Amino acid sequence: MKLLRIKDNSQQKKDAFSQVARLTGKIADKTLEQLEREGVFVFPETVKDAEDITQDQMILQSVNDTYRSGNVMGFLGYGDERLVIASRFCGEGEDYFFQYLLDKVLDFPNIVDLDADANQDNRLFNFLLFLFPYYLKAAMRKGLFKKYIRHRYNDGNVKGAIDVARHIEKNTPFVGNVAYSQREFSYDNSLMELVRHTVEFIKRKPYGNKLLIKVKDEVKLVIDATSEYEPCDRQKIIEQNKKNTVRHAYFREYLALQRLCLLILRHQRHQIGTGASQIYGILFDGAWLWEEYINLLIEDIFYHPMNKSGTGAQRLFDGNVGLIYPDFISRNSEPRIIADAKYKPLDNIGNRDYLQVLAYMFRFDAKAGYYLYPEAEGSDDLKLWLNRGLTYEKNVMARDDISVIKHGLKIPIDAQNYSEFTAKMKVQEQEFTSVFYA
Repeated sequence: MKLLRIKDNSQQKKDAFSQVARLTGKIADKTLEQLEREGVFVFPETVKDAEDITQDQMILQSVNDTYRSGNVMGFLGYGDERLVIASRFCGEGEDYFFQYLLDKVLDFPNIVDLDADANQDNRLFNFLLFLFPYYLKAAMRKGLFKKYIRHRYNDGNVKGAIDVARHIEKNTPFVGNVAYSQREFSYDNSLMELVRHTVEFIKRKPYGNKLLIKVKDEVKLVIDATSEYEPCDRQKIIEQNKKNTVRHAYFREYLALQRLCLLILRHQRHQIGTGASQIYGILFDGAWLWEEYINLLIEDIFYHPMNKSGTGAQRLFDGNVGLIYPDFISRNSEPRIIADAKYKPLDNIGNRDYLQVLAYMFRFDAKAGYYLYPEAEGSDDLKLWLNRGLTYEKNVMARDDISVIKHGLKIPIDAQNYSEFTAKMKVQEQEFTSVFYA
């Protein structure tokens, strides 16, 4: 197996990709939307859910004689070639930071060993399994999926269209039964059966029950709804779902769940990476993971408007004009604080970021704004005071009442193992949040 490890938001010479040349040729200068269609699983869904990555963003973009990586982390493969994209904040050793974000935000078990390539394909498959509870819970918030299906009967309670050919075959000589079929609105349909097959598949894994206990109520609803489940029907159910994908916009969470279930169940027949003729992999939006992680740390002192779900929408102007979603608005109005999660280094937080936060501060009468970013270099907080006056009038001077602060969460880069990294992160988290309780 040929393995190359790079970092997100980095730039490297094209020569460095020679060992994974075929894979590079398949993904270079292709958008995330194109790669999704070719089999790469992107979390969250690029087009609908992620603000910080877009459908036209590229994983590897050609820039003269170099390739520039995007804002995503994860694994990609083609044939016997593998590309691992780690976090730029992990230092030179293991990417414990990426692993920690997954653990905190998505409750992933400790499986991310990015340097080991012996079980790279199994690790990739495990990622899909560990995503299942998250997607199942998101879909089931809309309730059980229900749709019309056609049932065939042969009894004396005729309620639908008579099937003449089947009636002659089954009811000669006539003894009182009639063969007929009827369209019924049912929970026990091909999609719910697909979910049930996925549940049963995960149960057989050594960690399956521990994984599903997180969504035990949802799993019980699925099992209760699929009374016609038969293990031997798995391939038939897979084919039905491949032909009939969820189309209604209201059930888009079920579309994502359907796609994930198909990837999991088809893995048995098409072992990932074994003679594969297409690109495969799983990618995570680093900015989304960082923002959700920060929310876990400060959710008791900050509101968290979310444009992905449409909750907490704010407006700039009267008459519902100017829709905005600040990352964080302090619950305490005296003083009000605006905070913005930035998955970028200190020096990369610049002009557009300043304008955005200052606009939010003006809207919510806030005197302080914060940029919350990962700090791997050991830099201290940087406080910037807003100017007043004009250069034309030579009266520019710093105000003493309005400021923005670049407040970094220091990421340990010298940990020897994941347990040590976790312990150090707990200390840094306490220091990071302490400024908001002062």
